[in-house]
Amino acid sequence: MASMKNVLMCALALLVTTAGFAQTDFGWDWRDSSKVAVKNQPQRNEFINNVFPYPAKPRSQWELGFGLGVATMSADVASKAGFGGSVSVRKALNHTFSLRASIADLNSSGEPNTFQLSQNRVPFKTRTRQIGFDVIASLNSLNYYRANPKTNVYVLAGYSLSGSKVMNKTTQAGDFRTFYGAGLPDIEEGLLTTGLGATVNNRQSYAIYNSFSAGGGISFKLSDVLSVGLEQRFTFSAAGYDYLDAVKAGNSNDYLGQTSARININIGDRSKKVAPLWWLNPNNYLYGEINAPKHMKMPKVKLPDVDNDGVTDEFDLEPNTPAGVAVDTHGRAKDTDGDGIPDYRDKELITLQSCFPVNNDGVGTCPEPACCKEVKEMVSNLKTNSGSLCEIGELSTIVFDRNKAKLSKEATETLAAVAAKINANPNCNIRVSGYGYTSKSAQQLSWDRVNAVVKYLTEKQGVSESRFIYKAGAVGNELIVTLFGTTDAGTGATSAPHLT
Repeated sequence: MASMKNVLMCALALLVTTAGFAQTDFGWDWRDSSKVAVKNQPQRNEFINNVFPYPAKPRSQWELGFGLGVATMSADVASKAGFGGSVSVRKALNHTFSLRASIADLNSSGEPNTFQLSQNRVPFKTRTRQIGFDVIASLNSLNYYRANPKTNVYVLAGYSLSGSKVMNKTTQAGDFRTFYGAGLPDIEEGLLTTGLGATVNNRQSYAIYNSFSAGGGISFKLSDVLSVGLEQRFTFSAAGYDYLDAVKAGNSNDYLGQTSARININIGDRSKKVAPLWWLNPNNYLYGEINAPKHMKMPKVKLPDVDNDGVTDEFDLEPNTPAGVAVDTHGRAKDTDGDGIPDYRDKELITLQSCFPVNNDGVGTCPEPACCKEVKEMVSNLKTNSGSLCEIGELSTIVFDRNKAKLSKEATETLAAVAAKINANPNCNIRVSGYGYTSKSAQQLSWDRVNAVVKYLTEKQGVSESRFIYKAGAVGNELIVTLFGTTDAGTGATSAPHLT
């Protein structure tokens, strides 16, 4: 018996070394519907749609196991190492508990020691056959520091229907004969019945009895299909039968032990089932989501933006911009003409660089053009003339983009307000002045801008064309067109400047 145990210990060391090569991964993808049973699909759908927080349990494979090893007995006669084998099928209930059904054939024997010889005890042989059902609890499936286990440490407890045939010698030198307990007391105490073989002493050769089992073991995963292990399992007579060694003595009953090396094979369609659940860590999904979220609803990231200008504080070079002010990509208030005065404070939105520096209102230091001085004097004279019929004076300034004669949205809004004033003062004509005298192309562009303003007021706002006085190519800011009320007679449409 000692040599057999040494062999098993060597086998255990080899298994530990070999199991180091087993692969470890999450085992399955929780998004894979093919591994979820139809009855669990509603839960899976609710989980996928973030209605229910727990994923559905997947279908798992069965385990087919074979065990072979040493059979022993704790008896009233000193036991010798025998042999035993078993075949089992195991199915996971969850990641911790599983059920196993098995059949076993155990062969044990014993030789009395000196003291037992003095008590007239004789050698025995016992063959036990069992149909067993065990509940197995895996102790290391759940783990917080690694993925799937490479080993399965477990304890077991269960029930067995056992049948034992006992043979003994009537003398030390005699042959082994079936034990029927002739002349012994309580020979059937603790039995359900007897069976098989001849009927002697009102009983047959096999003692059939209820028994319960307990034990534990360890398995080592070699691949996704194969595992090996060692197991110790004890079987106890439930009602207390003490004739498994053909002797009844002492205050304790006989019980069986089986130390076996096991080979386990996972069976079932791997495309539709995961490995047995004791090989999967139930924390895999949880830690996978923490590390790389694929399922949980993540809150929308909102970075701090104190002035609510759309540029986060981390990149905002002007974190205190007033509300509603247009900013650039760096959070600074826009300064269209680059004069150092932001647009929201600039009273002259477009100032020529030749007119820099500007004052605190963004107005340049260019000398007033002669035309403007003339117009202002005319307005002043009109205001002092008590007989004047036009009192609307300077209407507005329209700003164009550089090298363009197209009206912007802001310009059309301004002209709509201007048209309302013009239409409210039918006795006033309008002087429309454009600037640009440096070249013929500048003069042409000045005329195009004047014409764009007049065209908008006549076609879009219904102002009569005969009320306008055109003037293009004047000295001044080339980007603007000015409008003034006047009592001078309108000239109507004029021809464009002749460019050669």
